[in-house]
Parts: sequence; structure tokens; C-alpha cells
Amino acid sequence: MKNNVLVGAILCFIAAASWGAMFPVAHAAFKHIDPFYFTIIRYGAVTVILVAMLLWKEGKQAFRFEGKGVKLWFFGTMAFTVYNLLIFWGEDLLGSSGVMVASIMESLMPMISIVIVWMLYKRRPYRFTLLCVLISFIGALFVITKGNINTFLSATDSLFPTLLIFIAVIGWVIYTMGGSEFRGWSVLRYSTLSCLLGTVTAIVIVVGATMLGMISVPTVNSISEVGYHLLFMIIFPGVIALLGWNVGVSILSPLNGLLFINFVPVTTLAISIFQGNPVTRFDLIGTVFIIVALLANNLYVRMLQRKKSNQSVQATLQSSST
Repeated sequence: MKNNVLVGAILCFIAAASWGAMFPVAHAAFKHIDPFYFTIIRYGAVTVILVAMLLWKEGKQAFRFEGKGVKLWFFGTMAFTVYNLLIFWGEDLLGSSGVMVASIMESLMPMISIVIVWMLYKRRPYRFTLLCVLISFIGALFVITKGNINTFLSATDSLFPTLLIFIAVIGWVIYTMGGSEFRGWSVLRYSTLSCLLGTVTAIVIVVGATMLGMISVPTVNSISEVGYHLLFMIIFPGVIALLGWNVGVSILSPLNGLLFINFVPVTTLAISIFQGNPVTRFDLIGTVFIIVALLANNLYVRMLQRKKSNQSVQATLQSSST
């Protein structure tokens, strides 16, 4: 049991650290290639790897949609089209500041999921949780605006890419929530089929944009310049993070797994400093706000669960004694 927990923790840590590292790595790659072709080349390779793994492990029957093709396409599009195309497009438009903005938005996923569940399913969160949501969004504002909200609001060239990143993150949250629609499927099967359909959609969009003259096909030299960047993005934030996170969370539980989201902005900060990218005090303050909010809410929910568990045990003992 302890070994399983350790494996789950390692997988979640590697996934979160990989996600934190992918934004500085992508920023360096965008000097040579646009984010659209970078994304479809990356996830085209990830799709091929996942398809080969699923075929080897579960056989041809695992590729049957079982009447869930539309749902698979929708959730796959949310993750591998909306998320992947928009988050890197927004990061690229923002320039060097986009590295931290994208990372901070990523770390807000647990809080955004709470708000979405509240809006869609009318499940009002605890007041303390709402306070943590507010604190995390204040932290995000520090990073996004660099402490100057008026200047940010008046700069229309910053609003649009930030909105793209926010929509992208919502797309991934929806994809994560969609996993509950495929109970009985393995993590590998859901990941592979959703990635396949979502990536095909992304390729169609990128090819269409190319034909309309909105973007251009990268040269062989451009692709070779980002070879190592692509290799890292395919192996770690791609295959390992996608599968490792889902497996790790299944071992640890979603509540424990969410703790590792804290490593996303921390990893981004560390690599950005190492690369010499500008990191302001507002980036640091905002990151601390979000980490504190995530930790506080996690501890609060744990305390409530333990309290309910104790009350349930006491009620069972009382009923058995009578």
C-alpha cells in the first residue's frame, strides 16, 4: 500500500513539474516556430505513441467508441484543441510575461472547477472554500496585471491573450470533469481516444488557417531548431503527464492529487529565473497567494471529511450498542 502511495505521489509530482516546465520551454521554442504548428506536431507525436500503447495493451476492441463518440470528440476537443491551441497562442502573444500568466492560470484549475460545479450543478461550496477561491484569483490578478490593474485594463493587447489562456484552462477543466462519463474505461483508453479525436480537430483547424493565409507552414530548419523542445514536450508534459497524472490521482484520490498542482507555478518560476526571464515581485506574491489558498482549502476539506467520518463511526457504535 505504501509503495502504491509513493508511486502515485511520484507520478503526480512529475506531471505537475512537467506542466510547470512546459511554458518556459514553449516560450523559447516560439522564437523559431509558431504555437499552432508547434502544438499539432507535438500532439501528433503524442497521439501516435498513445495509439501504439493502447493497441499493444488492450487490442483493437479498445478503439470502439461504444456510442460515446460525440462525447469523446467534445471532451477531446476541449483539451487537445481549445486548451492546447489557445493557451500557447495566448502565451506567445503576451511575450515573456505570458510564461507566468499561463502557469498561474494552470494552477487555478482546481478553483475554477469548484466555480463550474457550483454554476452547473448548483453545488454551493463551503464559505471557506469560496474565500480560498477569492484569494487565489487575487493572486492571479497580481501576476497578470503586475500590480497595475488600470494599465492592464487599458492595454487591449494584453486583455485578448489573457482571455485566450483563461478559456483554454476552462477547456482542460471540462475535459478532466468529462472523465467521469467513461467509468469502466481504462485511463489509457480515455486518454488515447480523446487525444486522437481532439488532435485531429486541431490539425483541421491549423490546416484551414494555413490555407486562408493566417499562418504559414514552418520550414525544416525551424522544426530542427526546436527539436529538443519538442522532444521534451512530447515525452514529459505530453505522454508522461497525461497518463501519470490520471494514474496518480486514481491512487492518491483527487483531493490528495490536487496538492501537487502547487508545483506548477513553482517549477515555472524556478525555470524562468534560470533562463533569465523577467520575474517580478508580483509574480512571487501571486504565486504564494495561490499556493496558500490551495493548501488551506485542501486542509479544510480534509478536516471536514475526518469530522464526518468520526461522526459516522460514533453513530454506528451507538446504534449497535442499543
